Amino acid sequence: MEAVAAIVALIFVLFVVLGTYATVKAVGAAKRGVDRTVAQARRTVEDSTLRAKSFAQPGVFGELAQLRLSLRTSMRATQDALHAGVTEDESLKESLALFQRLSAHGHELDADMKRLEREPNRARLVEQLPELRERTEQITKSADALRSAARDRARRFAGDDLDSLSQQIDMEAGALRHWTKEPAPAQPPPPWPEAPAAPGDQQTWPDTAPSRTAEEEPTPTRPAITPPAQRPTYPWEKKPRPESTT
Repeated sequence: MEAVAAIVALIFVLFVVLGTYATVKAVGAAKRGVDRTVAQARRTVEDSTLRAKSFAQPGVFGELAQLRLSLRTSMRATQDALHAGVTEDESLKESLALFQRLSAHGHELDADMKRLEREPNRARLVEQLPELRERTEQITKSADALRSAARDRARRFAGDDLDSLSQQIDMEAGALRHWTKEPAPAQPPPPWPEAPAAPGDQQTWPDTAPSRTAEEEPTPTRPAITPPAQRPTYPWEKKPRPESTT
């Protein structure tokens, strides 16, 4: 009885542990999903605000908003392209590592421009704007180069795979339609032998008697029926009696 109770208690504890683990995993996944959704919504709102500022605020503040929007758009597009391609092409891991280093400089530049949006000293902002523009162009140019190379590589691999697939399909289609192939041309018949020369065209010499061989001598004719041979007589045989004349 005690053993049964211990087994039941052990099963209960096991179910509780499994339930707790599943609950923690579900809560963590839900939290990550919520954080991802909140971050995406925040990025969307911030990008919309920057786009509105770039059109609504002329001058240095509008240009600053345009620089931030250009930086964020380029970095996000490159990040999505590399993360999507690294799952199929392991060689993009090095490119992704380089982008992460570039992304650190991009976040630093974006934070600097975000602080300058609240800068009350307009002259200072005008003074730092050329440097910000140069840094933005340098980072976006590098990000665009990585993104373009990754897309060209993926397109090339897709093209090579499509060519190989097309060749295999053509071979399989030809094998399935083997009865439609034209038969190989028959070999031409052998030529006829040349006709012998006419008797008048050859010079003949009369045969001499000594030159004739034994094969050429005429064979004696053999009678069709062999004549009967004379029957031998033996001493014990009786002599025939002469016929009587009377």
